[in-house]
Amino acid sequence: MKVIVIGASGTVGRAVEAALSPRHEVVAASRRGPVQVDLEDGKSLDSLFETVPDADAVVCCAAGGPLVRLETVTDEEFAAGMAGKLLGQVALATRALRRLRDGGSITLTGGTFAAPLADGSLGALVNAGLEGFVRNAASELPRGLRINVISPGWIKETLEGMGLDGADGTPVTEVARAYVSAVEGTAQGQTIVP
Repeated sequence: MKVIVIGASGTVGRAVEAALSPRHEVVAASRRGPVQVDLEDGKSLDSLFETVPDADAVVCCAAGGPLVRLETVTDEEFAAGMAGKLLGQVALATRALRRLRDGGSITLTGGTFAAPLADGSLGALVNAGLEGFVRNAASELPRGLRINVISPGWIKETLEGMGLDGADGTPVTEVARAYVSAVEGTAQGQTIVP
């Protein structure tokens, strides 16, 4: 299979690329690199599928969102926080469903909070929105296409990079296996928590 991995320069994206590469042709895409894409730029998303035609799957590991203080956040800040991770991934999915080969796979990235997180209301909204979108979109996809969302919590290596205890996170190799399972398996409309 030809698999596009968006966010391939990040911690999760690199691990997903490494996990898929032994069995698949992987095209690494990111904001900076040989194949460039920006989730917040629709023309960039269109260009991606022109640059990489005949893909079988697309995996998005690029999405992130800010923590915002609910008491002081503005409407504009809230909307901007939804632009990439929620609306950008939805825009990616709508383009992918028109461009992937029959039977292809779309895998998005959400997130999971073990407990309510201070300043995490925007993230909770985005993650719940992605899960709802994937659950419903699965019933609408043509040509045997599948869509799923991976919802990891904290990544062990990210926590360690922040100087925190990695024991509270999931190892990135375990998270990458969830993406591989979504691409190679039969799951449809699922939220997969590694």
